[in-house]
Amino acid sequence: MGYELKTKPTERSVIEFIEQVENVKKREDAFHLLDIFTETTGYEAKMWGPSIIGFGSYHYRYESEHDGDAAIVGFSPRKSNFSLYLFAQDPQCQALLEKLGKHKVGKACIYINKLADIDVKVLKQIIQRSVQAVSELYTIREK
Repeated sequence: MGYELKTKPTERSVIEFIEQVENVKKREDAFHLLDIFTETTGYEAKMWGPSIIGFGSYHYRYESEHDGDAAIVGFSPRKSNFSLYLFAQDPQCQALLEKLGKHKVGKACIYINKLADIDVKVLKQIIQRSVQAVSELYTIREK
């Protein structure tokens, strides 16, 4: 039996999901992030799994022959912070991260506490660069 990908697009409403965020300020920031990602990517927001808001999709295949689809970029309003799913490994994104503001970097995402901690113009540049980088490396499924 093959590996089953847990994070898949769902039919759940993005708006309903954000409306269920308990913290009022976090909910406001989540709606603002929704606007930023939608405007910057040109993609419609979709729920990926129970808690990730993704934009666009691409197909990947590893040397192990494991393959699947994933959101090009996205975010999730977690209880402790926001997880921003961005492809920020290239030098251009690394330089932009230095200008982003207060954040932490994980293996596959950037963590911020609130939008007021970061420079939204820099975030938009990182989103644009992430979409471009993924487009250069993988097959885009959804334009």
